[in-house]
Amino acid sequence: MTALTFGRASVPVKYLPVLVTGCLFVAMFVAGGIRYEGFASGQVVLNVFIDNAFLLVVAVGMTFVILTGGIDLSVGSVVALSTMIAASLMEGPGWPPYVVVPLVLLIGSGLGLVMGWIIQSFDIQPFIVTLAGMFLARGLCYTIGTDSIPIRDATFTAFAQTRIDLFADLWVSPSVVIALVVVAVAAYVLHYTRFGRSVYATGGNEQSALLMGLPVARTKITVYTVSGFCSALGGVLLSFYMLSGYGLHAVGMELDAIAAVVIGGTLLTGGTGFLLGTVLGVLVLGLIQTIISFEGTLNSWWTKIFIGLLLFVFILLQRPFSGRSRR
Repeated sequence: MTALTFGRASVPVKYLPVLVTGCLFVAMFVAGGIRYEGFASGQVVLNVFIDNAFLLVVAVGMTFVILTGGIDLSVGSVVALSTMIAASLMEGPGWPPYVVVPLVLLIGSGLGLVMGWIIQSFDIQPFIVTLAGMFLARGLCYTIGTDSIPIRDATFTAFAQTRIDLFADLWVSPSVVIALVVVAVAAYVLHYTRFGRSVYATGGNEQSALLMGLPVARTKITVYTVSGFCSALGGVLLSFYMLSGYGLHAVGMELDAIAAVVIGGTLLTGGTGFLLGTVLGVLVLGLIQTIISFEGTLNSWWTKIFIGLLLFVFILLQRPFSGRSRR
């Protein structure tokens, strides 16, 4: 069965996980609006984007990796390393941001490229290689410094504190615009380019992709490079958000990114998923945090509990789709 019928409407099965995530987000927003005064406003949704722009960018990179059937556990550490490099280079009368930011992006991409090359060339499980990358990047943070390094560069702080006014007193930060541009570019690449088709084919069935003559090796190396780039860019956006570099930034962010991708409907086995689902997954995670802050009586650790429960549910929901995609 390739579609489910609801009355006269027919929904292709491949869109069903994204539809479920979208309905969950709407249900949570409506429930929050009913329970909490001031919750049902456009700025609440925009604040979720503002507070999670860096996670959205990291999750985009993770989506590329998971679509090929891989995993990248290094993203949180690369985010932290990016903040430390940026903050240390701009400390005092240091380097200008227009030199530091491209350098940070280059370093992140290079780390991803090396991990992807090792995974492909030596046929090692991505879990092991990226776990080593996670420890390496986090360790490099502490070779730079053990304390938080504030960012006081005038150009950097001015950009970080800029508000982009929309309408009716609604506003976003520049980081949100950057994150949405990344999503748009990534969606175009995945759905309208040969590389994107190779990503889906590699995750769907690697042997079949090889038999079709697709560049599987190059594709797998490239997705880890993309993930490294997105992690570094996420680190830059986190630097805008925190105005500091710290070795303990983004602890556990790799798990948040994986959770957002899975809740967004991308199969952990690869081959099926959409970036729109990842965006909705990040929004769901952010809305959970917002509801808990509005509640006021719950500890922030309840966020992790609710995310864990959601993950269990969505992983169970993935079982029939995973089986169908392998037939």
